[in-house]
Amino acid sequence: LFPDPAAATDLVVHQLAATSLFAAKFREAAARALLLPRRRMNVRTPLWQQRKRASDLLSVAARYPEFPIILEAHRECLRDIFDMPALLEVLRGIQAGEIQTHVVDTPRPSPFAASLLFGYIGNFIYEGDVPLAERRAAALSIDQTQLRELLGDADFREILDPASIAEVEAHLQLLVEPHRAASPDAVHDLLLRLGDLARAEISQRLAPPGLPSAIKALLSARRVVELRIAGQPRLIAVEDAARYRDALAAALPPGLPKSLLHPVAAPVLELVRRYARTHGPFTLNEAAARFGLQPEPVQTTLQQLVREGRILEGGFRPGNAGQEFCDAESLRLIRGRSLARLRKEIEPAPPSLFARFQTHWQGVVTRRRNPSRSLDALLDTIESLQGAPLPASLLESQILPARIARYSPADLDTLIAAGEIVWCGIDSLGDRDGRIALYLADHIAATVRMPRLPDVGRRDDHPLDNLSPTEEKILTHLTHSGATFFAQLHDAIGGGYPGETVDALWALVWRGLVTNDTLHALRAYIEKPDTSRSGKRLHNQPAFHSRRTPPPSAQGRWTLVPAPDRTSPAAQTAWSHSLAQQLLHRYGIVTRETAAQENLPGGFSAIYEVLKALEAQGKVRRGYFIAGLGGAQFAQAAAVDLLRSLRASGPQKPEILALAATDPANPWGATLRWPEPQDSSASLTRSVGVTVILRNGELVAYLRRNNPAMHAFLPADEPDRSEAARDLAAFLSNYAQEQLQNPESRHHGGLLIAAISGQPAQQHFLAPFLREAGFHPSPRGFHVRYSAGKAPTEAADS
Repeated sequence: LFPDPAAATDLVVHQLAATSLFAAKFREAAARALLLPRRRMNVRTPLWQQRKRASDLLSVAARYPEFPIILEAHRECLRDIFDMPALLEVLRGIQAGEIQTHVVDTPRPSPFAASLLFGYIGNFIYEGDVPLAERRAAALSIDQTQLRELLGDADFREILDPASIAEVEAHLQLLVEPHRAASPDAVHDLLLRLGDLARAEISQRLAPPGLPSAIKALLSARRVVELRIAGQPRLIAVEDAARYRDALAAALPPGLPKSLLHPVAAPVLELVRRYARTHGPFTLNEAAARFGLQPEPVQTTLQQLVREGRILEGGFRPGNAGQEFCDAESLRLIRGRSLARLRKEIEPAPPSLFARFQTHWQGVVTRRRNPSRSLDALLDTIESLQGAPLPASLLESQILPARIARYSPADLDTLIAAGEIVWCGIDSLGDRDGRIALYLADHIAATVRMPRLPDVGRRDDHPLDNLSPTEEKILTHLTHSGATFFAQLHDAIGGGYPGETVDALWALVWRGLVTNDTLHALRAYIEKPDTSRSGKRLHNQPAFHSRRTPPPSAQGRWTLVPAPDRTSPAAQTAWSHSLAQQLLHRYGIVTRETAAQENLPGGFSAIYEVLKALEAQGKVRRGYFIAGLGGAQFAQAAAVDLLRSLRASGPQKPEILALAATDPANPWGATLRWPEPQDSSASLTRSVGVTVILRNGELVAYLRRNNPAMHAFLPADEPDRSEAARDLAAFLSNYAQEQLQNPESRHHGGLLIAAISGQPAQQHFLAPFLREAGFHPSPRGFHVRYSAGKAPTEAADS
């Protein structure tokens, strides 16, 4: 706990530069030094702009450790805030033995610790400097009673570890080396703490082999008396004589001090309470047999202690059956040790293994197959993806086909028409795209996100603020009339130009207020105009010619998105519980970065309390599963087993697959940081149109749509470098052939690679492997083209 005083300063300085505290003090010091001047003296500089400019300055100044502002920020943090000289003085005093330390367990934090905890919670909730209105769910209060009802009763037999129970019992019974008695006074204290013990039981707790003679001295001094309890002779401390006399009707030897023989009010309760406090889980018969009592009075006493909260009733020992009892503090120790053992069972996995785990867990390595006339595969996929923000333009072209072999849009239409699936808008992406979420109809009320606020800068915004008159009329009509076709809706709000009504509808869709009972309108909305395919409609939709036909992006019936009331703590708790369960189902392992990837309202704090409760129930595990990520990582037991099996077995042959960068199964750029590109000017983002290629979880290629430049990430050492290059080139050739057969692909004419990682393609290490795979050199780079009639190969299909 206490570091070496000589190394304490270096430890703090090493971590200080990466903290928000140092960034804040650097910004203040730079502002005082006039290094962040205002552009206009009569206008205040927004705080976000100050932070941005200070961050840019710090990124340059960090190259020069002697930069005065960096030194001043370190001085202010180390002396004015942390007071390192005082800390070093305390550490030296502890090391020299001048200051003694004591471990104290308190039920609540001290005033000093409470202030630190409050500051940590403030940073935890508002981390990322996101506007308060967008983080409104971060302050949701968790109703612990409602959470217990949602989680149910914990089955401690599945949580508690037998070795942990034995270890805690050994400490409680003073059977381990630090607690063994080494003097007659220690033997007396032993009996006061544990109660009656036989001579053989005392000898197990003695340190020196010749100490049993101390028992004779204690008996002669009348500090210890011997009684017959449960049919065998046992020794007790003389201070307990009245308790055993009144509880067990034991005969006491004559000559004991009268001051120790006063009647005891509740002798059985005191004996049973001490027995529970010094043992692990026990049964009613075990406690009654220890004192030679009938079960009835012991049962009454135990029930009283259960009502007072001192003892818990349930099942505790794995493999046992029947009702058991355990002291509340003893159970806390056992559960803590059991959870610690579970957390240490698995070694942290490297990022590439975690990425490979995600592709297996989310079913993109072995895609689900739809049996004849069955929609179960699609339903299972949507159950996993529900609530995830998915680009609408990629939903049916990349995300669903990556999980379902031979995906057909008609299947999704069938489920939506049957009322099994509901889609909702989350936010817009440009003029003709946006992020949507799919939900199972019977789960939407529990998991749907709250509508997006129009003005994120105001705390008291309401979803209905800042609406245009047309949008207000649409909401009013849908509220009173329910699902409505576009023609009736347009007439009900006053008619006029239909395009204005269509634009208002889609503005409400991207706020999460309105949805449609089909996907035809969404497909038409995201369809890009293409003169080469002007005679075709998306997914073979029929071409209507009636003048009564609504615009393609307004087909179907429009309705309001269910808006459950989440103002009460119980409703907030239920939402947090459903959200945590959904993230565990989708990702297997949930971290703080997972919440950032999903852009959850409230961030990680919205589900953290639920995840902690699930761990306490033994339904998830907490540990350091993924190296390089934060310590708050929660995983399902099945996810831990899969991660462990993937580490142990390894791939029999290279697993190479292409995913949309925004696919939830791709952790790169979200949960995991992008690898450092060779081209320093490159900027890697999880944007629509970007495709990533993974090889055994490692990111090996990054492709942008309509951009002939590719970024390659190959291992540094041989022979892994050549093997990865050969596999990547072969996959790119098959990928180009597969894209040719996909009418929705932007690479339908072939694949051109003009540059690789900032170098001309023909000069890159990958060039000979591309030629070997079938790419042809051209003045612009490497090009692969197939005839339109050529069918995809089995390798491309796999």
